[in-house]
Order: sequence, then structure tokens, then C-alpha cells
Amino acid sequence: MNKYPFDFDPKQPFMAQASDWIADVFYEKLPEAGFEIRDEQIYMAFQLERAYADNQTIFAEAGVGTGKTFVYLLYAITYARYTRKPAIIACADESLIEQLVKPEGDIAKLARYLELTIDARLGKSADQYICLNKLEDARAGQDHAELFDSIYSELPSFVHKPDSMQSFHPYGNRKDYPNLNDEQWNELGWDVFQDCLVCDVRHRCGQTLSRDHYRKAADVIICSHDFYMEHIWTYEARKREGQLPLLPEYSSVVFDEGHLLETAAQQALTYKLNHAVFEGIVTRLLQEEIRESLAVAVEDAITQSEYLFKMMNKHSQKVPASDRKEIIWSAELIREINRLQDTLSVIEEELVFESGLYTIDTYQLKIVEEHLEMIQFALSLFKKEEKPISWVSQDKEGTSLVIMPKWVKEVLKEQVFSRKMPIVFSSATLSVNGSFNYMMEILGMESSLSFSVPSPYDYEQQMTVSIPKTNHLTPLNDKVEEIFRLLNESGGRTLILFPSMEQLEQFKANADLQASSADYTFYYEGTSEISHLIEQFQQDEASILCAVTLWEGLDIPGPSLSQVIVWELPFPPNDPLFAARRTDAEEPFEQVDMPYMLLRLRQGIGRLIRTREDSGKIVIFGEKLSEQAVRDQILHILPSNVRVEQ
Repeated sequence: MNKYPFDFDPKQPFMAQASDWIADVFYEKLPEAGFEIRDEQIYMAFQLERAYADNQTIFAEAGVGTGKTFVYLLYAITYARYTRKPAIIACADESLIEQLVKPEGDIAKLARYLELTIDARLGKSADQYICLNKLEDARAGQDHAELFDSIYSELPSFVHKPDSMQSFHPYGNRKDYPNLNDEQWNELGWDVFQDCLVCDVRHRCGQTLSRDHYRKAADVIICSHDFYMEHIWTYEARKREGQLPLLPEYSSVVFDEGHLLETAAQQALTYKLNHAVFEGIVTRLLQEEIRESLAVAVEDAITQSEYLFKMMNKHSQKVPASDRKEIIWSAELIREINRLQDTLSVIEEELVFESGLYTIDTYQLKIVEEHLEMIQFALSLFKKEEKPISWVSQDKEGTSLVIMPKWVKEVLKEQVFSRKMPIVFSSATLSVNGSFNYMMEILGMESSLSFSVPSPYDYEQQMTVSIPKTNHLTPLNDKVEEIFRLLNESGGRTLILFPSMEQLEQFKANADLQASSADYTFYYEGTSEISHLIEQFQQDEASILCAVTLWEGLDIPGPSLSQVIVWELPFPPNDPLFAARRTDAEEPFEQVDMPYMLLRLRQGIGRLIRTREDSGKIVIFGEKLSEQAVRDQILHILPSNVRVEQ
């Protein structure tokens, strides 16, 4: 592989030379390969040169069909070779990662048409890999034991052998098991309660092996927003524990579908506390030859933790349209949290004495101390004037307390935007009413470069939009019947977008009762691995894809996707994060709900027209469409000159 795809003159500025080569790519090389020159693409290329030349952050809003991926890949790859550090391409979710690296994806096209060898590797989140310990538990369980046995038997031979590995390859990726539904995958996929530091098979784990692989990438590492923010948030802790950070040093970062980064950042800052996990970790101390005072402190902490979580479960209530429970706070609850902190402090003090006696294994001691430090920090947030966002969740691990600090802006400012490197936010929807202020506000940014270029498509000829005036009055059964009427008109070929999994399940239950449901093949998110569902939908031209997470990034040109139905306007979910944002806003609906909904709706609309040959229909349902102010704003974000049926 040549270091640069052009003749480099060390006496001249590198980015100026790279920009000249990229201009040649768009004006000559790609047109010679059959690609059409797009003015919007050329404009974006010259804008990105500013960000890479001056190590600045830039909002690159480019409409559907501008070919923005080619532009940021060319800059990221050339700059990575110049700095000898890979670029990070952070996508909104795992399905977008797969689309970027698929055999006919943009990276493969650039490599083929420019005769480049591009070293691009995937850095997937931990929950995208099998946990060998959970797989063992699943095999011993009552449900699907035979299925899990077959998965176990198909693992690479080196996983089962204690001797040294002569050769190995990545394995255990969620994508390798497309037919498992989400519930089945959760039985064997890694989760936050797995303690990898003490796992005796961690060096044979698919997650570990894949991490070793992607860290060696020369050009590009592709990961999710969640994974990138986990890297940022755990960077110092992993260094303290003697571990490598999740990502190596890198030269630049591109946030594809960058309007979703703030949500990923908030989730990465989240602490999840669970009594069973806590008890399992601290009881390791009782297995050692420890002093009686430490043993008593551990028992007291376990008792107090158990009591607190019982209280949390009792004093919380289910949040509609959510899998979370809202905590009903009281002085008593805060008092019990403080008591747990006090008992943990006693353990920490006792461990200082115990460590001097060397009766506890140093490695085990370090793990317990890190865990206690994390719990203490998370619980201490309740003592601050600005209380954290918190809620209770219930799963097979029992009751969990989820704590989310509000300082995401400060973390992004200090650990992301303060770095002297090019940072690109790329999306078709970064502005609201022509302004980037909403994005800058939620990300805590003070300044940035920005530009916006429209889509080159002729929406007046290619797209029609239907916004029925009375659909907010339609009962559920009538609404489902109307959906089937639309499906009959289009012959399937439809993507139906839902704001929540709960609403998708409601539609699914009612759709199965329709007489004509057997005439179509429905693919529902959650029933298989998501990229596998997308592939099936694309190949089965008359099918219907029902999804919650595919408002962004889905790229299916041709007749397989000829209609997009928005089941309900995608207002923010009814969860503690957005509840906190609404509380902090002077005008919650205008400042929180509407900007979020409009950005997401614009993304959903963008799924329909992917090439100049595409055509089709958008149908938008929504209870709030009865309000003229909402209708007017939706009409304002539609592509110019598009035909609207009301």
C-alpha cells in the first residue's frame, strides 16, 4: 500500500496537496468510473479542507444524494496516512456500520475505483459479542437449550482448549447469528453486569480478539457513537486498571448522523447499579483470610444494599410507553442512599488496613476498590444541588438503579472538542429552521465551522407526501386498516417507521388480525439481527419492513422501498432524560420536543429517495397534526416543491 495516493512534496502543505488530489478524484477519476459529478459534493469537499487544514470542528449538513460519505472518507484516509494514526468513523448504530463496510458499500467502491488498498476495520460494542460465561448459563437454562448448545459446538476450537492458541480469527459477532431474535441474543450477548477483568476465558473471548484486530487498523476504525463515547468515558479508568483504552490514538473523528451524538454521550455517562452484582463482587472478600471488622462491614453493606433496592422497587411507578419506572423520591429514600454510602466508606477504610497485611489477592482487591469507587461516585450525585437523571429498571438481574449525570456538555467540551484535531459532524439533518444553534446548544459547543447543501434530487417529480387532516382521530383498528389500504396501493414495498417498540408491537398484534396480512411478508425489528432484516427486505421486493431505529442511515435504492409510512410523529420518548430537558427549558415543547421531532422526521423522509431513478410516497400520521402550528412546521421541512396531499 502506497503511503499517499498522490505524489507528495514535503516542501508544500500536506492538506493543500490532499485537497488537490481529492478535487481530481471528483472531477476526473470518479466520472471516468461512471459516477456523476455533483456540485454539492465538490462544495462539501472544499469546506472540509478548512476543518482538516486548521484542526477545527465542522457541521457538514448535506442533503440526501450529495455523496457526503465519499468526501469525508477521502479526507479521513489521507489525513490518517499523513499523521500515521487511523481515523475514527463513528456511526449512529451497528446497522449503519454494516452498511458502510458491506461489499458494495462506499469504502469498497473507493478502493475499487481509485485502486486503493484501504485498511478499514470494525470496532463493535461489547454487547455485539457472545459472552462465553452467559452462553454457559444459557445452555443450562430451560429455554432454547438445544439452540445454545449448537452455538457452543460451532465456536472455534481454540475457545475450548486450555493450551496456547496457534491461530485464531474473530468470532461471536451478533451479525453471525442473524436468526436469533433480540430476546434470545440477550441470553448470551455481553451486558454491563459482566465482570470481564476476572473472567478466566477473557483472552479467548471474541470481543477481546476483535479488539486486538481493529486496534491495528492503519486507515479507518468504524464504530458506533455509543462505543466512541464509552471510550471517552472509560479512558482514564482503563489506564488506571492497566488496560488499553477501547480505541487507539487517532487522527480525526467523523460523526456520521452526528445529530444523534448527544444521546449516545448521555448514555455512555450512565451508571447502572444492581444489588446482585454488588453482592457478587464484595463477597469475594469473604473468601479470603480477612479481619473480622472487614467481614462485618461487608455483611452490613450487603444488607443495606438489599434493603435500598427493595425500597427503590417499592417506591417507583411504571412510565407509560417506556420500559422504565419513575422513582417517587422522599427523604427516606435519600436517607437510605446515604446509609449505603456510609457502609461502603467503612469497607474502603478497612481495605486500606487489609491491603497492608497482603491477605487479599492484589488483583481481586483492585477490582473491588474500583467497583466501590464507581458506586460511591454514582450515589454522591444525589447530594449535588443539580440532581442526576435517574430511574429504575427491572430485568432478569432484578431491580437496577440507573443514574445519569447532567454534565454531558462539560464532558464533550473537555474530552472531545478541546482536542486539536479535525472533527466532522455529517448528516442530512443538523440544522433546525436553517440554524445550527440547537445542535451547538445540546452539545455544549461555543463555536464551529458549518455549511449546508441541499439534495440534488428533483423531489417535485420523484416524491409525493400525504398528511391526512383527520388521522389524529382514527382509532387503532381503523388506522391499521388504512395502513393496509396503502400497502395494497403500493404492492408492499414499504418501510413503516415507529417512534417506539411498544407502538410497533401494537401494530404487529393488530396487523396479524387483518384478512390480507397473509398477502405480504412483514419483517419486524427485534425478530432477527437488524442488518439481516434489511437485506431480506431489500431482496423481497413486495415485503414490508417495520422498524424503530431505522429513521437514519437506511439506504435501499430501487423499487423495494417505494413508500415510507410514519406511524406517529417521532416526538422524544417518555423517559427521564427528556423529562429532565423539558424541566430545564423555558418552553419545553418548542425547545425540546419540536426540534427533536423535526430532525427525526426529516431523517425518516430521507429514506425514500436514494437515487435519481427512485420515486414514491411519504405518508405521515400523527396525533399532533390536528394542531396547525405543528402542521406548518412539518410542511416547512419538506423538500421544496414536493406535492402534498392533505
